[in-house]
Amino acid sequence: MPRAPRPDDLYAFRIPTDPRLSPDGSNVAFVVETVAPAKDGYRHAIWAGPTDGGPDDARRLTFGGRHETRPRFSPDGRTLAFLSDRRLYVEEEPDRPGDPKEREDGTQTHLLPLDGGGRRGFGGEARRLTSLPKGVVAFEWSPDGRHLAVLSASLAPTIKDDDRARGTPAKPEPGAPPRSDYRYIDRLAFMLNGAGFTFHRRPQLWIVDGVDGSARRLTGWDVAVEGIAWSPDGSAIAVSANRRRDHDLLERPDIWVVRVADGGAHRVTSGDGYFGTPAWLPDGATIACLGTRFPVGAGSRNDIWLFAADGSDATPGGGRNLSSRHDLMPGSGVNSDLTHGEATRLVPSGRGRWIRFTAPIRGSMELWRISTDDGAVERLTDGRHRLSGWDAGGGREVFIRSTATELPDVWTRDEDASLRRLSALNDTVLADISLVEPIERWWRSDGLDIQGWYTPPSSAGAGPPAPLVLQVHGGPHMLYGWSPMWEFQLLAAAGIGVLAANPRGSEGYGEAFNAANFRDWGAGPTADVLAGVDALVGEGLADPDRLGVTGGSYGGYLTAWIVGNDQRFKAALAARGVSDMAMLMLTGDISGVDSARLEFGATPWDDPELYRAMSPITYAENIRTPLLIQHSEQDIRTTVGQAEMLFTTLRSLRRPVRFMRVPEEDHELTRSGSPFRRVENLVQVRGWFDHYLVKGRRRLPPIPKARFGL
Repeated sequence: MPRAPRPDDLYAFRIPTDPRLSPDGSNVAFVVETVAPAKDGYRHAIWAGPTDGGPDDARRLTFGGRHETRPRFSPDGRTLAFLSDRRLYVEEEPDRPGDPKEREDGTQTHLLPLDGGGRRGFGGEARRLTSLPKGVVAFEWSPDGRHLAVLSASLAPTIKDDDRARGTPAKPEPGAPPRSDYRYIDRLAFMLNGAGFTFHRRPQLWIVDGVDGSARRLTGWDVAVEGIAWSPDGSAIAVSANRRRDHDLLERPDIWVVRVADGGAHRVTSGDGYFGTPAWLPDGATIACLGTRFPVGAGSRNDIWLFAADGSDATPGGGRNLSSRHDLMPGSGVNSDLTHGEATRLVPSGRGRWIRFTAPIRGSMELWRISTDDGAVERLTDGRHRLSGWDAGGGREVFIRSTATELPDVWTRDEDASLRRLSALNDTVLADISLVEPIERWWRSDGLDIQGWYTPPSSAGAGPPAPLVLQVHGGPHMLYGWSPMWEFQLLAAAGIGVLAANPRGSEGYGEAFNAANFRDWGAGPTADVLAGVDALVGEGLADPDRLGVTGGSYGGYLTAWIVGNDQRFKAALAARGVSDMAMLMLTGDISGVDSARLEFGATPWDDPELYRAMSPITYAENIRTPLLIQHSEQDIRTTVGQAEMLFTTLRSLRRPVRFMRVPEEDHELTRSGSPFRRVENLVQVRGWFDHYLVKGRRRLPPIPKARFGL
């Protein structure tokens, strides 16, 4: 008999990411994430399997480190390169003692021979190739397989030379004061959600010999380098970087081409937009990329562009926008607390006639291709699913595929366009669990078509009208879709229906819809989501006296806004949200002039009244709904002061409020936070709404006795 899902099921899940094909398309390598034995972190290993096989043929390849990621086949298919921190655990290095958590040289590029025996050629033992002082964050093989292009924040190839280049003082003598740990910062954009302070760790482009690991730095820019795309002849590398003088005030990256021989560089795009994700066409004369031209708003879509690689299109109006007429949105983010978001990709075909990409449509993330000749678009997949990480080559395509009731696995597309599964990572775990299929819904609001999904309650005796929790996604420029949400399943199992809605400002419905929340994060989107609630109430599916609302990040903002402007809800949970809009734009990793003007057309000092009117704290006196405020202490996207402000106000007004303050976590608690904290969060979400909507209680529930964190 299938059982209901539980929060601690999360401990058993295996989540795949980053699938990559061998050059001939016969094998796929990918990363599998599992929960660490102590439930306080994760482990990552490389897996592989044949693309003409089945789910039982995939197997684990690497065992040496805690985190082994980014598998990449060499051009001849005989070697698999990957990133690993195994040197910290399997190599004896007496000259580099210390806590592995404090070492910055742990993650390096390793090479695994694939022709050393074993089924389908897999076998052998990996060896470490690089030894850069600040580690490696990304790499790609050169076309001839003799070198690797590497991204590393190292300034020199050895620790001693790197310290000298940074002016790092020598280790103090015994009894002397510690070295200064002050941080001196002259520019904005000095930190990043999940990474912390980044002003001193800006990845640069290096060339590494594929045999002896000798390394040579190509760029010494004062900004981070992103993306690696080798030219077909191996003489140059395309990257993305924002090299304008005030790069911290205006986020305007361009595509640059860097010569391998001497590091000389020229700009390919025009300096008046936002361009990234470079990919060379096979002719070596053209670079494809994603981007948009300014002036725009934050709701502007990415399009697929072509630019001359020699820089001749780096002029106002230069380049060719292939996808402008289609109003698709490559690069959009679909929300899930199980399937991981992955970097956007463009993959040209072997002769350069087509470029493959992914983009959402009606809540489903699909694979498409666009003609480099006339911009014609073809949809290659069609299903109620989310395709996240993917690759194409050797006459085949592979992806990480998930649905609302299927956890992510590796799939391939066969010649007849049918999809076939290549892994079965969670079948055993899910075999005994009963999951609920959501029901797609559409409704009208202010002349807009709004898409949402209703997950009905699954427990016995929870027939209509049932309690309902409205879920609001973050962003605000992302979307809910046909992807798994364990939180929704847990609420459904507790007898609570869930409505997930994509209000104006959501991605995937065209540029006009995405930009429709410009200067309006509150009233308009609130009307959109409440119209969906009203429809369910009107149909007798939701009980108007047992309604709840929750969301994270922007969803936390809109939750606080809603309960400050509407009294219909009996319980609310605002996670990592925003109380004060001026604080959002003046603190944390998105602070600065650019984000404020893109979203609202004005900074807090340009138009303080606008920011006051858009801030939930302005309406806090109206909040009488029992509110649980969840926030992580290390959150630098929406800083913890946002939660403190709202909690202080509501408690001072003697309103029913509780602050769930989470130590050591950042903005990504519900997606990639420590497993035991993610599980506890799920317990508290379910318990909060069960207390008010199912049990019908009015007072705050007791403080969880075993969950003080003491």
